[in-house]
This record gives sequence, structure tokens and C-alpha cells, in this order.
Amino acid sequence: MDPVSLHTERLVLSIPTGADIDAISAACQDPEVPRWTTVPSPYTPQHAADFVDLVAGWWADGVETVWAIRKGGVLAGMIGLHRITAPSRGGEAELGFWGVADFRGQGIMTEAARAVIDYAFDDLGLVRITWRAVVGNLPSARTARALGFRYEGTLRQGLSNPRGRDDGWIAGLLASDDRVPVEWPVL
Repeated sequence: MDPVSLHTERLVLSIPTGADIDAISAACQDPEVPRWTTVPSPYTPQHAADFVDLVAGWWADGVETVWAIRKGGVLAGMIGLHRITAPSRGGEAELGFWGVADFRGQGIMTEAARAVIDYAFDDLGLVRITWRAVVGNLPSARTARALGFRYEGTLRQGLSNPRGRDDGWIAGLLASDDRVPVEWPVL
């Protein structure tokens, strides 16, 4: 699959490139990024270079679609659809994201995620998107809820990362859902 750029009112989402390596590396120095994600810690420029190469391969293989989120040409975060399965098998993926500290609290992740969700359902023909996060990651949970995801439960020791295993929250969004936020018992 060829990389696709997405545009919103304030953002451009496009494949990360070599020009993003320093910004990705700098953003991943924020302890909140590895705390809630699978990003290695400590994070080096070589990690970022390897990540950029991996993303290109994932797009080519059609297994993951990862975008750099840019606001005014500046890296504001990363977002992607992971573990994409073919529409012929019901088509689903997992939504994952992290934001650069300077851009948090501005609605950027919700705006970017709406564009990615539209792409997943409208262009890829997926029927379900899953969201998962380490228990306690309230900003991520609030974003998922705002997007219309339905809370489905807690996965005991269900998430793994380079530092071990964590309990995880899980929520789902179907193409047929109205995307109106509903109450979540953990928020």
C-alpha cells in the first residue's frame, strides 16, 4: 500500500521521514511517552531512524499505517492503525497514538484520530477499530471516549512493553457506531 497523507483543518498527517528523526527522538525523551507506550527508554536517534524505516515497510506491506502529526509543519505526535486485517476477513485494526508535550491539551490528537478513523472505515473498509491503553492513562481514555469508542473492559496483564506487562483498558469502535461519546466507568 502506498502511504497516504491526511489533512484536517489544522493538521497534516503524513508518513514520518528522515527529516523527522531528531523531532521524534526529542519527543520520546518525555517520560510520559514511554510510560504509556511501547517506545523504548532511553530513546536514541537510532531508535527514531529505525522507526522511520519500519514505518515505510509497514505501509508497503499493508500491515500498519503510521502518520506523523504535524501542526504548522512541526511534529505534534504520532498516530497509526496497527495489526490491520484484510476487509475480506472482517477488517479491523488497533488505533495507537502519542503526543508531543507542547501540543497536548489542544484537541490535536482527537482531530488527527478522527481523520484516521474516517480513513480506516471509508478507504480501507474496516469494520472495527480497537483502542487499548495501560490502566491509568486517562488522557488517552478521554480521547478514545471523545471519538465514540465504547469501553469494553480491563485486560488483566493484557499489555506488554519493553518493561514488562500491564493491565490494560480496551474499547472498540464499529463502522456502524454513531461516534457519540458515551459514559465510561473508568472516567
